[in-house]
Amino acid sequence: MRQTSVSNRLSIALVLFVCVCAAAAANAAESLKPEEIIQKHLDSIGTSSVRETAKSRVVESTNSYKLLVGGNGQIQGSSVMVSEGNNLQLLLKINASRYHGERFTRSGDKTFVEGTYDDKSRSEFGQFLRGEDLPLREGLLGGTLSSGWPLLDVNTTKSKLHYLGTKKVDGRELHAFEYRPKKSSGLEITLYFDPETFQHVLTIYKASVHAGIGGSNLDAGMTADPISGGLTGGAETESARKQQTRYRIEERFSDFKQYDGFTLPSHYDLRFTGEYSNGFTKTVDWDMTATRVLNNVTLDPKNFIIH
Repeated sequence: MRQTSVSNRLSIALVLFVCVCAAAAANAAESLKPEEIIQKHLDSIGTSSVRETAKSRVVESTNSYKLLVGGNGQIQGSSVMVSEGNNLQLLLKINASRYHGERFTRSGDKTFVEGTYDDKSRSEFGQFLRGEDLPLREGLLGGTLSSGWPLLDVNTTKSKLHYLGTKKVDGRELHAFEYRPKKSSGLEITLYFDPETFQHVLTIYKASVHAGIGGSNLDAGMTADPISGGLTGGAETESARKQQTRYRIEERFSDFKQYDGFTLPSHYDLRFTGEYSNGFTKTVDWDMTATRVLNNVTLDPKNFIIH
């Protein structure tokens, strides 16, 4: 009995100690200035000397493409992200009926979104990024996996970060920053950072407009299901056309690993949702797991040609 009592007291003491430590860590995180949080984020990627060597990067991944809303199905594929300074190409490849994935390219301040259906038309996601290319143009797309991640040099990009405090997302308290680009945009952009590691774990982009951005498919909401090949969507009405169209992109990063001195996410989840004025909603998800990450390799300039 006496041993049990001692054991219980030790367990209670241990729990209290853990709680005190967690509370102390939370208080310390809350007391940090916004610029200190960003500096700790940069240090989470690598030391300053390591970060300065980040000239180019290749990230090869397996991916799983899923239609979550507005269709159904899942298909496996592969992806590759190549970046060099402010140049980037993100290729998301699948072999589905009529639809072959996505290809997004950035060359400095210029961007290109390829039409990847058989008839060279763009997906809803592609149309949106063509009309509102800020995530691609400012280097946000891909997070720290890209050598052009804008937080590496905010002074040059002339973007601004506004600290929003800690926000609970999926049950986790995260540091939240509003990203304000150098040029005005209709996008609301929030970056989220882990309060313990200061790693960038989430970006959410939101936009609301009264008309579709970038083409008739957005307005009609009737496109080919990229997996089955059938049409998705429904009949539209005049009153429905007057409703707002809402867009949302979520980028989630996890399973951070060491690559040549850089600590980078090995898991990247990219999700796009369009809620269209005709009442049709479509959500697609790219779930990528890195198989190889190469730093400071020589890249063919053709990777970044803008067509």
